[in-house]
Amino acid sequence: MIKMDSNRIKHLEFVQNIITRMNSNSFQIKTWTITLVTGLLAVYSSTKEKNFILLTIFPLLLFWFLDSYYLNQERKFRGLYNDIISDDPKNEISLFKMRPDLYVGGSFNYSSSFFSKTIISFYLSIIIIMVGVYFFVNAHNHNIM
Repeated sequence: MIKMDSNRIKHLEFVQNIITRMNSNSFQIKTWTITLVTGLLAVYSSTKEKNFILLTIFPLLLFWFLDSYYLNQERKFRGLYNDIISDDPKNEISLFKMRPDLYVGGSFNYSSSFFSKTIISFYLSIIIIMVGVYFFVNAHNHNIM
């Protein structure tokens, strides 16, 4: 068992604070996503300009990329946290070193975060819904005319 002196505990607290901040950023991005989509749908409902529905897809993709970045950083700092508490001498991390760049490959790849179940299910489902709404509105408008 690795000795947990006050400096190591403080180091873990710093890393945990970063993990919490990354998670909070991810939550805020999802909140902004819902707000933006709702706002653009409200603009559509007042103008009946169906392109506002498709306009939601561009920021959705941007938020998807940004949210994936924060998830990727969170995973790297979790790897750092796990190495700090590890008994394995090869995982020895110098005190107060913040080196997320050491964590590459596998679940630390950006693409792994981009296509994670939680991220893809949130953003892809909203994109599919927006495309479906667009085609529904488009078909509905053609039937009226």
